Amino acid sequence: MQKYDIVVVGAGHAGCEAAAAAANMGSKVLLVTMNMLNMAQMSCNPSMGGIAKGQIVREIDAMGGYSGIVTDRTMIQFRMLNLSKGPAMWSPRAQNDRVLFSVEWRSMLEKTKNVDFWQDSVDELTVKNGKITGVKTGLGITIQCKSVILANGTFLNGLIHIGEKHFSGGRMGDGASKNLTERLVDFGFKSSRMKTGTPVRVDGRSLDFSKMEEQPGDEIPGQFSYTETPRLKHQRSCWLTYTGSEVHDILRTGFDKSPMFSGRIMGKGPRYCPSIEDKIDRFATKERHQLFIEPEGWDTVEYYVNGFSSSLPEDVQFKALRKVKGFEKAKFFRPGYAIEYDYFPPDQLNFSLETKVIENLYFAGQINGTTGYEEAAAQGLMAGINAHLKIKKEKEFILKRSDAYIGVLIDDLITKGTEEPYRMFTSRAEYRILLRQDNADQRLTKLSNQIGLASESRLTAVEEKYVKVNKFIAFLNGHSLQPNQVNTLLSEKMTNPIIQKQKAALILLRPQMFLKDLIERVEEIGIYAQDNGLLDADIVEEAELKIKYESYIGKEQELVDKLANLEDYVLAGDYDYSKLTSLSHEAREKLNKIKPRTIGQASRISGVSPADISVLIVHLGR
Repeated sequence: MQKYDIVVVGAGHAGCEAAAAAANMGSKVLLVTMNMLNMAQMSCNPSMGGIAKGQIVREIDAMGGYSGIVTDRTMIQFRMLNLSKGPAMWSPRAQNDRVLFSVEWRSMLEKTKNVDFWQDSVDELTVKNGKITGVKTGLGITIQCKSVILANGTFLNGLIHIGEKHFSGGRMGDGASKNLTERLVDFGFKSSRMKTGTPVRVDGRSLDFSKMEEQPGDEIPGQFSYTETPRLKHQRSCWLTYTGSEVHDILRTGFDKSPMFSGRIMGKGPRYCPSIEDKIDRFATKERHQLFIEPEGWDTVEYYVNGFSSSLPEDVQFKALRKVKGFEKAKFFRPGYAIEYDYFPPDQLNFSLETKVIENLYFAGQINGTTGYEEAAAQGLMAGINAHLKIKKEKEFILKRSDAYIGVLIDDLITKGTEEPYRMFTSRAEYRILLRQDNADQRLTKLSNQIGLASESRLTAVEEKYVKVNKFIAFLNGHSLQPNQVNTLLSEKMTNPIIQKQKAALILLRPQMFLKDLIERVEEIGIYAQDNGLLDADIVEEAELKIKYESYIGKEQELVDKLANLEDYVLAGDYDYSKLTSLSHEAREKLNKIKPRTIGQASRISGVSPADISVLIVHLGR
């Protein structure tokens, strides 16, 4: 077999983004997967985006990744979440056709120059002088390469649990990956176990939706990609129902056979997406829990029961679920199950996602202890970029916490590590007013273009967009409106009329006012917008947000600039902190373990105090 620049192991969301990014930058890539029919499979929820996760998908798209495009082409519903809150919290979310999503991802990769495919498992790595030289497959084939990206998902020694039954598998219907964990441990890596789970799948023909609350998509559905992707013309609804005390009582009858409560599952599960048995155990006083009933695609009767993840015996799952309103006659396609798998604590990585133990070996996705398609895809994108840059002997590409949610994600993993499946939230990002879902293109497309990923056409589109946005803002800041032009509108909005002329931007600052209202009701603004090509929804939204939140954005940017000095203090990667006896014992231990790149990263390490940071700054000064 020919020699490759990069071998990507695993074709989940991380592996697919890694392969696409590296190939589009010019590397010759081989994507190895045990089953080519399941590339980028949505193993759990058939959706993309959500709180903070939607921002990540938009960031991936802004940088030239594929997740946003695939999502737009295969979604069956779109909702912008958190619209009742400020724009820093707005998060796009899509329901997707599970089958089409995987098909579309494969199609895009097959059309990507420089990507080859091989169906097989990878059981061993070949290493010489601490540097990757290739991989060995289950078929006994050695594939030479310059770099390897491991994106194994839940497949490393995966073990599926349903009640007292357990069997090997990376997910239902697919085998586990054997031997690779043991080989990595032999090289000096530390591994541990994590657990995740998935709910039952049901036959929609057997459900009574009249007993549930309909959850339709947005009246005007949005998109994830900044490119020209198709807009939804019609959507499928989701449905909301609830568990109750009778459901909980039935579930408790299976606790003695639960692998989670009996101790058969050793790995930690996700704190923010617990199983239904975990929820009723931890929140015993809560009388009911929400269940979102989500269609799996356009042309299927299969539904996903979001909120009912379980590893209880299947008969207990089915009996309990039939006590939920609308599920009295439910028929089931398969039970929920838990899956336990190996991961490698991410403090063994550099910020580029290259491992500290073996040069040119990268980890991406659930192997690093994360949960979620979006978090995995983001890591895959960054690993693919950095593997390519390392081969070309170019500087690594690192996103700061103030650049992107992707930067927050990787900094959290490398700096703090994780002992439970890591999930992104807006609350994790201290600069979330700057990291909105609407401006990912402005933040990231130019950076990606500079390293050779985002195309020139993408960069040109972003530049043209923000020329128009800034032109509109300048007009609204400079154009005054007379009372007779806006007072009728202000009255309808139940806000005070003006008694003398005011700048349009000042009127727009009122919480009741929206730019689209001024465009529709104030002739001068509407004509100006139309004549200057400013009616596009993205331009209107961006101009409005920048005006309304200018002071907040400015204050947050000042904070970023003030703390930027700490990120400029670069620390030696091989320094022995035990020599600095003026540091606390814990700080010396943590700094030697993590080897932070900068003072800023060191300041975020648990156990490193402000006094320790002062010592480091003084030491650097010397």
